Amino acid sequence: MKVEQIYTGCLAQGAYYIESNGEAAIIDPLRETAPYTKRAEKDNATIKYIFETHFHADFVSGHIELAEKTGGTIVYGPNANCQFSCYEAKDGEVFKLGNVTITALHTPGHTMESTTYLLTDEQGNKHSIYTGDTLFLGDVGRPDLAIKSDLTKEDLAGHLYDSLHNKILPLPDSVIVYPGHGAGSACGKSMSKDTVDTLGNQKRVNYALQPMSKQEFVAKVTDGLSAAPQYFPKNAMMNKQGAKPLEEIMEKGTKGWEPNEFENVAESTEALLLDVRDAQTFAKGFVPNSINIGVEGQFAPWVGALITDLTQPILLITEPGKEEETVTRLARVGYDNTIGYLKGGIEAWKAAGKEVDTVHSISPQQFEQELSKDATVLDVRRVNEYETEHLVNADNKPLDYINDWMAELDRSKPYYIHCAGGYRSMITSSILKARGFDNITEVAGGYGAIKNTNLPRTSGVNQAQ
Repeated sequence: MKVEQIYTGCLAQGAYYIESNGEAAIIDPLRETAPYTKRAEKDNATIKYIFETHFHADFVSGHIELAEKTGGTIVYGPNANCQFSCYEAKDGEVFKLGNVTITALHTPGHTMESTTYLLTDEQGNKHSIYTGDTLFLGDVGRPDLAIKSDLTKEDLAGHLYDSLHNKILPLPDSVIVYPGHGAGSACGKSMSKDTVDTLGNQKRVNYALQPMSKQEFVAKVTDGLSAAPQYFPKNAMMNKQGAKPLEEIMEKGTKGWEPNEFENVAESTEALLLDVRDAQTFAKGFVPNSINIGVEGQFAPWVGALITDLTQPILLITEPGKEEETVTRLARVGYDNTIGYLKGGIEAWKAAGKEVDTVHSISPQQFEQELSKDATVLDVRRVNEYETEHLVNADNKPLDYINDWMAELDRSKPYYIHCAGGYRSMITSSILKARGFDNITEVAGGYGAIKNTNLPRTSGVNQAQ
């Protein structure tokens, strides 16, 4: 028996490969199928099952395409009501895979079809559980993401309590917990950075697994939930209905356009210009009106939070060689309308004599020297980060809600913008520049570097939303 976690850091997502005696199962695959087919080929194994723990909201799954390529059966839990060919498992149903078995444990709560899969090894020992978004390390799945549900988050949290206490907690402490996500995912509140643990240890350290009444559990799990990213319900619906093949998206998205062609296509399609280079590289020169979201950071979640139309035509500006990776990452979260990239990148644009814009970016030390009492500082970190500690008189304007607060700004006033490390502040600066805000200065290195200056800091309640 082989068990392998295939973890994708930018989505903080864990997919799983299980093989026994020439038969393989994939649990919660991402949209690109090659990593799974190649892994099975390495073992000369046949993919027999594609298990889905639920209809994912934070990424588009590759279950349909993987099934078409391998002949594997797509398996969901009860209440799935797939709009494509799938097998809906019964609670407690056992699936044989080589010399091992996988049992479907219906664990509603995150969503009503949520199912945990229990792997039993060749000796009949309960080996591991694949919990999807039911149980994380240090947390449990948020109960407010079910699509088209007439159940409240409190109702779902109650179901989650029952699922944990009736299906998961009775399992042996030695059982390995393989969750669907780790820290960085918006599917929970306080997930651990670890990606694997034992159930016994989770019983000790996970706040949601401590002895408490259902009422207490519901209150704890529903407290402090931030708004879900806008693309979550759209991705969930794509997973329920079925998405188009990735190859089709890649063919269109990886077409290179010479600078003049790029400019013409941008104008004729009203495409969003998305520059995915490093923040400070972007600041030194970019195609006017382009938005910077660095592909090396939390790229997919920020694209999903800020680009509200999944059908929006997108043109890319990347470092050479990053085009295919970027199109793939966009498709993972349902952005299927990338229509090409700037061939030769920003250097080709400059060589063609095209206009280049910049963002004024300064060091924290320069910021300390320039900052006056009358200056407006925009701290674009999330509320909880700001409340932990922030600069005196800084206004908290979380990037997540830029479309709500941007109208409050005065184009004639100067603004200094910072986040935690410089990634989000450059995204913010690029959006503001594209919307006609020219008097902005980005602080490189963010609050982490600002703390090394003598600028006065404080903690407490948010001053300005």
